[in-house]
Order: sequence, then structure tokens, then C-alpha cells
Amino acid sequence: MAATVPKTYPETPLTAVPELYRRARAAFSAWGRTAPMDRARHLRSLRLAVVERLDHLARVIAEATGKPRVEALTTELLPVLDTLVYLEKHAPRVLRRRRMPTPIFLFGKASYVEYRPRGVVLVISPWNYPFQLAVVPVVTALAAGNAVILKPSEVTPAVGVAMEQLFQAAGLPDGLVQTAHGDGRLGAALVAGKPDYIFFTGSYRTGTIIQVEAAKHLIPTTLELSGHDAMIVLDDAPLERAVHGALWGGLLNSGQTCVGVERIYVQRGVYQEFTRRLAEAAARLRQGGGDEADLGEMTWARQVEVVKQHVADALSKGARLVHGRPPEEWRGRTVPPVILADVTDEMLVCREETFGPVLTVKPVADEEEAVALANASPYGLSASVWTTDRRRGERVAGLLETGSVVINDVIVTLANPHLPFGGVKRSGLGSYHGEAGLKAFSHEKAVMEDRLGRRREVYWFPYAGKAPLFARLLRAYFGEPRRWPVFFGAFAQLLRRSR
Repeated sequence: MAATVPKTYPETPLTAVPELYRRARAAFSAWGRTAPMDRARHLRSLRLAVVERLDHLARVIAEATGKPRVEALTTELLPVLDTLVYLEKHAPRVLRRRRMPTPIFLFGKASYVEYRPRGVVLVISPWNYPFQLAVVPVVTALAAGNAVILKPSEVTPAVGVAMEQLFQAAGLPDGLVQTAHGDGRLGAALVAGKPDYIFFTGSYRTGTIIQVEAAKHLIPTTLELSGHDAMIVLDDAPLERAVHGALWGGLLNSGQTCVGVERIYVQRGVYQEFTRRLAEAAARLRQGGGDEADLGEMTWARQVEVVKQHVADALSKGARLVHGRPPEEWRGRTVPPVILADVTDEMLVCREETFGPVLTVKPVADEEEAVALANASPYGLSASVWTTDRRRGERVAGLLETGSVVINDVIVTLANPHLPFGGVKRSGLGSYHGEAGLKAFSHEKAVMEDRLGRRREVYWFPYAGKAPLFARLLRAYFGEPRRWPVFFGAFAQLLRRSR
């Protein structure tokens, strides 16, 4: 049975932070010693709890964010369920002790890598995908053996409460996942509480503040930050698919998607036709409430003001409104799709992340110009390339300075739990999802074991008479051709000197 989300929301007092950490560390002391297979069974219970509450969670997410219920199901709940299935199946394998090669100079030893949990992980999650971008790092950290303190966004408090109820319903050990409700002041207090790891999703500005504070105590972090993603449409692109991909990639969640399309670079030979088709397709989209709508509302009034500023700035500097209405005609958080042409580099929409339902379209001479413009951004989260020539697409994709790239599609790398997700440049530090996520929330421990039990190793004291033998051994082994008789002769003499 789905829990009822209250109309008033709790706020965690700053004075509660030490107790949150005390309970988390107590929970970790037991959870960190459990076998990955046992953790996977708990994650299965959590998955079934999500399925049981599917309709309730979709409704809460849609109401809190303004996104259509289809998007709540496909972009919030589906990735979480897929991730849980991945972790149930693969976490025990990824985290098992691994036998590693041992060099010949360390003959007689066995080498291993072990993956140990970090301890207490602080997850600070955003408002644009308040369920997915909170639960995926939380469950990945749990699978790796950590305890978690989650601070969801204060912009979507109902989702934070729903997640807290979900974790309680799943029967996880007491204190293992705790939810702290509050604004940036609480986030700062939690960072100051010295967790063992910080996972943050949000803006570049806030991410740098967190990184500075974490560095004071050498706390490792993963930062998933802003994007300003480019879409490159080459002259042999499948235009109809590219048009629909651009619309969905740019307008999904009212454009509030870090890996969403913002900048479109189109080769001149197809620029006019692409732009015309894009405007025509945008005009057919339905905006409003209910399950039949394609577009909902933006989530946060403050972000609407940013979008207004960017569009007004572009129009004042000569951009052409291909589709949409000027900002003065917008009402509340319902922002109609905007397509801008004739954009220039000094406009805010070309320099900064807009994070709204705004697409800019710019003609380019060739793929080299498109790549140069795409890479000129200080951000490097994701991008897409559109062409019917597979080799051409792979070549252009390889030139893009991004954490991910999609050929003839958009955004979908984020939905594959087997792939790492992360950005370069100002788009973040580190990756998660899949093996990358499990290893991010673990520290690698090198283990070597001597199997021969000799009295002394050849490289131990005393050193008398060994230098010429080591020099002969190194020349014989690392030179070309390799001289095995000389190598083994020198090694045998070293063994005799080490008895």
C-alpha cells in the first residue's frame, strides 16, 4: 500500500547532523561486513517496493516537478528499476576479490585486489530528476557496502518524503539510509560533518564550493555538474529522426535535463530544411496537464527567470524567434518551447547552460566547424552526432570532448546501467553507474601473499655483492633480445646470497 505524502514537509534541524552521522556509522559497522550477495537480496526487496508503489511514486514525482506522468515513469522510475536489477545481478561479481598478475621479480607471491566500502556516503541530489538522481547513487553506494545520508532537494520536498518512506518500507537495517530534509545550509552542515565520501549532482557553482570544503579534509567526491550539450546534424543525417530527436532531447522535462540538447549545429546543405521541419514539429506538441500532454511545466520559478533572461538577451542581440513566444508572454511556470536561429557567441544561450525548453540552431560549413563549436564550451557532459554514415559518426563522436556521446539518438547513455556516466571539463569529476559506480563507492585494496616462505627475499638486507647481480639481471630481462640464461644465472646467485 502506498504511503500518504504529507502536505507539510519536515525540516531536519542543523543540530541533528551529528546524530545522523552517529547512526550511519553504527549501521555501517555491520552492513560493511555483509557479503555483496546478501546486500543484493536487500536491493531486491527495495526493487519490489518500488514496483508496489509505482503509481504513487509516479504521481508524486509528476506533481512535484510538473513533468508528464510518462516522463516520471520512463525517466525516473525505469532507470532506478534497471539499476537495481543490474546491481542485484552484477554487484557480487564486480566487488569480488580479484586475482591479479604478479611480475617475475616477485616470484612466489599471489596478488589480489579487494573492493572495500568507503564508509558513510553523503548524497546531495537535485530537483530536476529528484527520484532518479537520488536513488541511483544511493542504491549503488549501498551495494558497495556503505551507509548513506541523503539530502534531497528542498525544491521538490514531496519526492524527498516519498523516498524516505520507500527506504523504510523496504526493510533496510536501521540507520543505513537516512534522509535529511533542508536547504543549502543543511547541505553545508552535512559536508562539514566529514562523511567518508560525497556524491553531488547539481550546478558547477555549488559543486566547486563542495569540492573546496571536501578538499580541506581530503574527502573524495564525485561531482555530476552542469551541461551545455551540442547536437551535430551532418548533411547526410536522417532528418526526420534528427528533428524528433532534437525536440525530445531539448524539451524533455521542459529542457531541465543536464544531458539534454541545447545547441544544434547543422551543416548548411540541410540547415533550412531541418530548421523548418523542427519548427513545424514543435508546433504540433501539446502542452498542459494530463496524460495526453507532451510538455508540462518547469519545476522551479527561479529557473524560469534564468530562461527568460537568456531568451530576452538573445532576442535583444538579434536572434530570430523561429518558434515560440517572447518571454513577456509566458505565464507562470508554463514555458512554451522556444527555437532560436541567427544566434551568436556573445549571447547567453550560446555561452551558458539555459536549462529550459530552448533550442538554438546554427549553420556550419562542415563537420570540423561543428566539432570546434561543440568543443568550445567549457562544459563537456554529453553530445550527439547525426549521420547515416556509421564510420563518419564514430569519427566525429571520437573528436568530441564529452563524458558521453550518442550517434543518431540523444540522452540514452544515461539510461544504460552498464555504461559509466560522468562529464569532463566543468561538467564534473568522476563517473558512476555500472562498474564505475560500484568502484567509485569503494576503495581498492591491494593484497599480496608470500607462498614460498623463504628465510629472506633476494632484495632484503644484506646488500653486499648484490648490486652487480641486479644490474646483470635487469639488463638480461629488459634488454632485447631477452637473455634467459643470464637472467636465471644472476637470479640463482642472488638466491644463494639470501639464504
